[in-house]
Amino acid sequence: MQEKTSALAANAGTRTLRYKVVGMDCPSCVSKVETALLRVPGADDIGLNYHSQVLRLTLDEATTPRSKLEDTIRTLGYRVEPLGDLRIIADDAARGADEASASEERPWWSTPKGKVTILIGILVAAGYLASWLAPALEDHALVPAALVGLAVFGRRAVALVRAGSPFSIEMLMSVATVGALFIGEAAEAAAVVLLFAVGELLEGVAAGTARSGIKALSSLVPRTALLIDGEAAREVPASRLEVGQVVLVRPGDRVPADGEVIEGESDVDESPVTGESVPVPKHVGSSVFAGGINATGALRVRVTRTAADNTIARIIHLVEEAQASKSPTARWIERFSARYTPAVIAVAVLTVLVPSLAVGADWHTWIYRGLALLLIGCPCALVLSTPAAIASGIAAGARRGLLIKGGAALEAIGRVRTIAFDKTGTLTQGRPQVTDLVPLTGTERSLLGLAAAVENGSSHPIAQAILERAAADGVPLRPARDQKAVPGKAAQGVVTGRLVEVASPRHAVERGGPEGIPSDRIAALEDEGKTVVVVLADAQPVGLIALRDEPRPDATDGVAGLRELGVRSVMLTGDNSRTGQAIGRGLGVDVKADLLPEDKLREIAALRAQGPVAMVGDGINDAPALAAADVGVAMGGGTDVALETADAALLGNRVADIAALVRLSRATMANIHQNVAIALGLKAVFLVTTLTGMTDLWLAILADTGATVIVTLNALRLLRQGK
Repeated sequence: MQEKTSALAANAGTRTLRYKVVGMDCPSCVSKVETALLRVPGADDIGLNYHSQVLRLTLDEATTPRSKLEDTIRTLGYRVEPLGDLRIIADDAARGADEASASEERPWWSTPKGKVTILIGILVAAGYLASWLAPALEDHALVPAALVGLAVFGRRAVALVRAGSPFSIEMLMSVATVGALFIGEAAEAAAVVLLFAVGELLEGVAAGTARSGIKALSSLVPRTALLIDGEAAREVPASRLEVGQVVLVRPGDRVPADGEVIEGESDVDESPVTGESVPVPKHVGSSVFAGGINATGALRVRVTRTAADNTIARIIHLVEEAQASKSPTARWIERFSARYTPAVIAVAVLTVLVPSLAVGADWHTWIYRGLALLLIGCPCALVLSTPAAIASGIAAGARRGLLIKGGAALEAIGRVRTIAFDKTGTLTQGRPQVTDLVPLTGTERSLLGLAAAVENGSSHPIAQAILERAAADGVPLRPARDQKAVPGKAAQGVVTGRLVEVASPRHAVERGGPEGIPSDRIAALEDEGKTVVVVLADAQPVGLIALRDEPRPDATDGVAGLRELGVRSVMLTGDNSRTGQAIGRGLGVDVKADLLPEDKLREIAALRAQGPVAMVGDGINDAPALAAADVGVAMGGGTDVALETADAALLGNRVADIAALVRLSRATMANIHQNVAIALGLKAVFLVTTLTGMTDLWLAILADTGATVIVTLNALRLLRQGK
């Protein structure tokens, strides 16, 4: 009993915390903070994202107080600000600490890094001026600049050693600065601290640029909304809208919340959310996203999501989570750099000792060269090469309505050799229409009435089509009981005492044999690209219903785009072979038909044996296949399932976006390869020039700072792909 009480007390002290870590704007920063937090008792589930500067973790406050955790981070040189839970807040009065912190994109000169850089820069300039005015001071004029830099970065280096990061760039730079002062190279020491400060500042500016692209999404949500209250519409903060309330969206207004149109017709520009460049027609029953721009007519919209949970808020959250996840390449580079830096330090020590002790070489010369090698050992540019490109690629995709949930998924998409598509709702519009009613007994109305009774309440596209046709024809809905679905086979229910089934032709034959089922008529309808269901009553066929689901307008072009990229397209459908082949011929895809959900899994496994494969589906019925593929891509228009089930989601519901995903992935991987080549290439060049005495200390630190800036700017080029 005592143990149980203790466990409950421990759980009661555990909290999930979110912080903004100001200044944590590079992968090396993330590594330092993570290493320090792993040594904090009671800290667990640590997640860090340098692009958003957000830290998430669970903390057992009975073991470690929250204040001590915050102090640990502060000792590393970062500012810590608690964050709330809200993602989007749309009015000034209601803005809380989360947005106040998230909007912290101050001018570079007012940031701590900016102030340190300016101070050191002023001291360096003053030192050179003093040397010019009083040559006798030349050897000491730049010492103050070096000492100020050493005080700032050296203190941080000591804190990092205590936190478990002995080989930090701050430590390497501090040792090089102390060594330069020791051998009388004050000018070199000042140059090292100034260039290091400038490099850190540029990293922060570049990270802020990358953040701004995603944060700009939050500004799309209007700050106020017109809430309909009786016969009037009054202006209220959009952040305070509640689910179920009705708002008025006038032509030219931005939609203030995710919702459903209950009155009016208009065209809405949803490009900021879905990437769809053409305004989308909206009518009663249509969904709208917060941030969309109403173009033509007034709409009344029922709110379906609060500000904290709207589509834009979820996009920002998912992108932040995706940027925080590490790709396989990033993990490999981290492992490599963990060995690379100690190896370079060992080479630097040998460079100092071996020539001087073995052949009596000049100590000053080889200490100088050893210190330069220390600076070349800084792994910042190398560590940054992959996450910077991955984060830019994910952000670029989000701007186009392509949500990619992590670096691993972004890497894998570009390697796929086969794309497997579901048919209904993916290659086709997912809105089949009843085209033919073929009663075998009774009338068309009685046939339609039985089918509608069984399908009533179902969200399946075929069920919806049958119910819409029944409503259009004025066929009353009969009561049904014991309704259930047999996946891939039939929908069942008891109507007027009879077991009625709306079944696939194959299942109908299994139930009652081929007698009475007009196979020739079914074949003719299927050859026209139509889906045929057989309505059975007590296992006896009473009629056929044919439906047709037209391909998406961009499906042909989307498949052609994949073909140009060397990617094969295959359609996996539970529909019959004739219908599948008819649709497939028009689109130019291979077809695997008559598949039950478990059959799709086998097909995915067979395709994976031939190479990496992606599965594209609606995120609902295809969840097992989406999970079984190397990459699962959901067509979902912002639904919960589309945003949360698969590895990637296409908010715009465009088949052509699959090819765009592949191109973005390949561009990102090419960018990563370029970055790695730049980082390692520059270090290799400077390694040789340092050993031969051609490189000064300031050029050595510039090798790392310059490479970091080049790698960052190269990664930011990917953001153009989102425009």
